[in-house]
Amino acid sequence: MKAAQKSGSRLSKMDNNQVSILKRALEREKKARKTAEGLLESKAKELYDASLHLKEANGRLEALLNNKGDRIDSAFINIIDPYVVMDMMTNVINMNASAKEFLGYDHTKEKVNLSNLVHPDYLEYTAESFKTLMQVGILNNYSAKIITKTHGERFVNINASLVYNESGSPIAAQGVIRDITQEAEIRKLLENQKKQQDIIVENSSLGILLIVKDKIIKANKSFVELLGYSELELKKLSINDISSLEDSNLYENLLQKSLENDSKKFSIVRKFHKKNGDTLYGKTSMSSLMDSSGDIEYSVAMIEDITHEKISEEKLRASEERMATLIKNLQTGILLEDQNRKIVLANQKFCDLFGIPVSPDVLKGVDSGKSIHKYKNMFLEPEMSMKRIDHVVKKKEVVTADEMELLDGRTFERDYIPLFNNDEYQGHLWSYNDVTLRKNYRKNLEIQKEKYSSIIANMNLGLVEVDSDENILMVNQSFSDMVGVPTKDLIGKHAKEAIHIIEEDREKLELHTQKRKEGVSDSYEVAVKIGNGEKRYWLISGAPRYDDAGKIIGSIGIHLDITEQKNLELQKEDLLKELEASNKGLQEYAHIVSHDLKSPLRSVSALATWLYDDYKDSLDENGRYNLKMMQEKIEGMDKLITGILKYSTVNSDTLDNTSVDINEVIREIEEIIYIPENVKIKTKKKLPSIKADKTKIHQLFQNFLSNAVVNIDKKDGLVEIDCKENKTHWEFSIKDNGVGIPKEYHEKIFQIFQSIGSNERSTGIGLSIVKKIIDRYHGKVWLESEIGEGTTFYFTLQKESKIKKT
Repeated sequence: MKAAQKSGSRLSKMDNNQVSILKRALEREKKARKTAEGLLESKAKELYDASLHLKEANGRLEALLNNKGDRIDSAFINIIDPYVVMDMMTNVINMNASAKEFLGYDHTKEKVNLSNLVHPDYLEYTAESFKTLMQVGILNNYSAKIITKTHGERFVNINASLVYNESGSPIAAQGVIRDITQEAEIRKLLENQKKQQDIIVENSSLGILLIVKDKIIKANKSFVELLGYSELELKKLSINDISSLEDSNLYENLLQKSLENDSKKFSIVRKFHKKNGDTLYGKTSMSSLMDSSGDIEYSVAMIEDITHEKISEEKLRASEERMATLIKNLQTGILLEDQNRKIVLANQKFCDLFGIPVSPDVLKGVDSGKSIHKYKNMFLEPEMSMKRIDHVVKKKEVVTADEMELLDGRTFERDYIPLFNNDEYQGHLWSYNDVTLRKNYRKNLEIQKEKYSSIIANMNLGLVEVDSDENILMVNQSFSDMVGVPTKDLIGKHAKEAIHIIEEDREKLELHTQKRKEGVSDSYEVAVKIGNGEKRYWLISGAPRYDDAGKIIGSIGIHLDITEQKNLELQKEDLLKELEASNKGLQEYAHIVSHDLKSPLRSVSALATWLYDDYKDSLDENGRYNLKMMQEKIEGMDKLITGILKYSTVNSDTLDNTSVDINEVIREIEEIIYIPENVKIKTKKKLPSIKADKTKIHQLFQNFLSNAVVNIDKKDGLVEIDCKENKTHWEFSIKDNGVGIPKEYHEKIFQIFQSIGSNERSTGIGLSIVKKIIDRYHGKVWLESEIGEGTTFYFTLQKESKIKKT
């Protein structure tokens, strides 16, 4: 917290420094600008005077150039600035004393070429300017850097004109040289200052706006990032378009006061509206510059994002309001005192507890140390109660559950909490609770405890109470009987010594003991050896034991002997294993029987075929019919054996779990089963792909479809397949317009060897196989049917492949 405050202080100082720097830079810029303007006005006048002199002298120069001599000096007497006449090769013909002193050269003593004095950086510019002079005849405001002998590098401004002979040809050029080095330095300084200011403004952590008549003229990078608008978008808006004031009257008052004093600045919080619709609170410092008429020429706004502070302030205010409301409505008496024991806050419950007849607000500022003596006679031991209060306040240490007994029989429980801020004592908080009922309840509880102790001691469940180190504190008689050890020999023993857990369950016991220390209650089974060495099974329900402060100080366990139930479970497991072995043997037997039965069937089938082929011409119609019937019965017997084999292996096959496209399965079935010419199979929509065993799904749909197509007596037979998706299952339907199924057969047909009608080719196994497959996929099957109208079979398959094992 201290670090955050220091950091905030440093940031605030940095922002104030930046504002001061900007202010000083602006003041310097204004002073420099005024100085430059004065210089420019002075030099402009001098240039005007020089140009008049040039015009007067130009007429005389033509003659003087043709008659060189001492007389030329008289032409320069009135020209104060350096004045030079050069020929068309830039060689100096003449110069006045000012030019000689400024340039450091004397043309009467040495040859002087002006082009050689030009700084290399300005040679190209000079050549272009000379061309302009030759074309126009005059050259205004030629500014360049030259190298003088006496003053080094200097910036000069030259106004020049050509001198012509009688025939109008240029024979020379004249010009006045003005030293503008100081002006150039001032201009450069101003440019550098402006760059520095721009850098400061652009890189300031504060948002900065330049405002003219409420319109935004300039916005820095920080402000653009704060609101999300581009600078171009902001220039089209006013300050009021992007922000609003919580108190417009306050703004007007602050603005008026700022205009009346010298500072011309003030601060106010504005609510800014970001481009994305969010709100931003900004502490806005406004500085204004007045024009000559006293109106605001422009304003500079510096915006500091205080959204988090504002939100925190609102949350703190709301928290304080909630806290005040909470304290006001608490059913606990609250008294807050400062370091001098003056009452800061009290609630109505406190007044009610002590029978104080005034509102809690009236108590604010009252000296609690003195006023408490008015109520000391309420206590059972008044003097001792007063000394106790003084002792607690003097020590300034937390006190909880301090009991106070009153004359009227009530008992108060008091907490004392000293309040410190940065290790400095600020006061303390008292809280009072009327615990009379709770104290009486505790007494009643002790009575009830004694009442039920005898019940616990003699109940059939073994009860054990241990401390946090697993030392036995209490056991009942039932537990003593369970372990075969007297109660007195168990008290004080470690639980591991008293309860002999068999080796394979010791790790389980350690795990649940650890859970108890973590506050978890649960139940578990263990095998133990009791005093006589007999192995017994126990169901233990354990729970942590807490003290009044809510700290875990041990655990309580209830033990139930479930040996008889456990033995029954073990017998059940043995029976299940025997049943599993029996089922496996039956399946193997089914395979063997089907193989042994099919072998003679194939021989009989072959013999029947040979008889028919050899004697069909000798036999009458009745004989040939009997042979065909024999062949059909053999085929039926083969199908029956195959069906029995499939039925017996449905639950034992290992199932794959792959993606199965039901549309592809339907196409494959259509190619292999017999479909009468008057029957069509179609899907009402594209069917899903499901996770399942493709063979079983193929077998499932083939049984349904085979059953449907052979039981249609309509001219235009139709079998429709549909599907809908539920949360946990796929629900399929297969609808036909066949003969229908009587209601009494709706359940019966799914049983083995049950079929409907006189179809001798039906084995009565197909739908029973379907039922077993659907069971394995945690689904169900049912049907709806009307005689003469048709039948619809419905079945579901679970989406997740949790295959039922049998």
